[in-house]
Amino acid sequence: MFLVTANEMQRMDQSTIESFGIPGRVLMENAGRGATAFFLEAIYGLHNGPVGIMAGRGNNGGDGFVMARYLHQKGIAVTVFLLAPKQHITGDAAANLNLLDAVGVPVIEITDEDAFVQQQMAMRHQHIWIDAILGTGLKSDVRGFFRTAIDFINQQNRPVFAVDIPSGLNADTGQVCGTCIQATATATFGFAKVGHLSYPGRTLTGRLKVIEIGIPPHVATDVGCRQHLITPGTLKRQFARRSATAHKGQTGHLMVLAGSPGKTGAAAMAAMSAMRVGAGLVTLGVPFSLNPVLETMVTEAMTVPLAESDQGGLDESAIETLLSHFEGKRCLAVGPGIGTAPSTGRLLSRLIQASPVPLVIDADGLNLIAEDSDILSKRQSPIVLTPHPGEMARLSGQSTADIQSDRIGHARSFAKQYGVVVVLKGAGTIIAQPDGMVFINPTGNPGMAAGGMGDVLTGIIAGLVCQGLSIEDAAQSGVYLHGLAADRMARIKAPVGYLATDVMDTLPEALEQMLNGEDHDPWLDTDPLFYSMD
Repeated sequence: MFLVTANEMQRMDQSTIESFGIPGRVLMENAGRGATAFFLEAIYGLHNGPVGIMAGRGNNGGDGFVMARYLHQKGIAVTVFLLAPKQHITGDAAANLNLLDAVGVPVIEITDEDAFVQQQMAMRHQHIWIDAILGTGLKSDVRGFFRTAIDFINQQNRPVFAVDIPSGLNADTGQVCGTCIQATATATFGFAKVGHLSYPGRTLTGRLKVIEIGIPPHVATDVGCRQHLITPGTLKRQFARRSATAHKGQTGHLMVLAGSPGKTGAAAMAAMSAMRVGAGLVTLGVPFSLNPVLETMVTEAMTVPLAESDQGGLDESAIETLLSHFEGKRCLAVGPGIGTAPSTGRLLSRLIQASPVPLVIDADGLNLIAEDSDILSKRQSPIVLTPHPGEMARLSGQSTADIQSDRIGHARSFAKQYGVVVVLKGAGTIIAQPDGMVFINPTGNPGMAAGGMGDVLTGIIAGLVCQGLSIEDAAQSGVYLHGLAADRMARIKAPVGYLATDVMDTLPEALEQMLNGEDHDPWLDTDPLFYSMD
């Protein structure tokens, strides 16, 4: 499912108007009519009373004018508070503003801060607000009485319905431009915007619905949209049901390189998670002294004791033993709990250059790579990196705040620069590919903020690669499945307090749910992400 930037949406609007001859006024009428229907369903059916529409001077305000007309026709008391002089409204928005005068909808002009203060009594009488102030083109911080208007609406503690996007939200990053409307629900037009699904925009958007306004479906492809929302229907096509004659030799053999003193659990979870998603065989390479411990922790996986350094971690001298075990393997997962000793770093560097199979690298492996990210350019096989924001910051030489301010931009840039797949973990995990395509994951919940979750994800992705998925497909499916399993645990057990091993153990059920093409469990419909197509 496409997610678009502000520029991509603008180009699609222009293409629809110029190439297909659909007038902009028709698109605006369709937008306003569809938004009104959603408003009546999502807001007005639950909260009756007079409706105030706070409108700006652009097309976002124009959509609000159309809504005002339809609400008035239904006998609903509606007042438009226009944050500009009427004579400054132009184009299709002006045409729809003139229609309000013709049908008798009150329009109150507010041209400055003083006028805003004078109208506050009238505004406080509104029981519901429709936000039609600013559209998707906003890039800089909101200032002046536009900011005053946004803050005023938020302070009223009334239901708020946003037109296209909450005013003050950056449509490309989901970041707040100084201040932002906190919407109860949002009707967006044509396609969802990246900012709707990226935090904190996801929490500010409320219940989201995409309104079809007449843009031909292929226009998004023609424009070259590069962002997608992961959906179960898309993922289902990546899998095939196993034949009745399948055996473990056909379902993939994974090598996992993990563990150090005090971190044996990371190694065990990565290995077992791969088997939980269907990998036929797993061989776990661990420091020699930890082999007896891991043999009792992972009864289904095989283990290989490897040379260790004086610090207790894997030593560079283990390279020859490792390379001799690659025959028959389809993937190498490396990093969970391996530590950051220099000798372990040298071992990883040599593996990146020599591995004949795809690598999935996480945790300590990422921190070792961060000391010399250029080693990625010397890889022999495809690589998936699974950093959290702090690890991404170290890999790219940025601050964590920088990464979080534009998660998509940083993940995409790194993936393209080094030719790797980047899984930037966190709320709304980002999967960035070397070709510039980006996928946003809708599954997962705050209960996943617990130790071991990343180790489980590493095993899932690697286990899927072993079964024949490309690294791109395995990253998308793995992230979605990981979050879906956690969502099941949040419903079955509790929103907080379930463990990474609980998520690991419910992977088979989550995989079946995904293969059936099912969406989230119904309880998630109350989450701000709730997303549907009109």
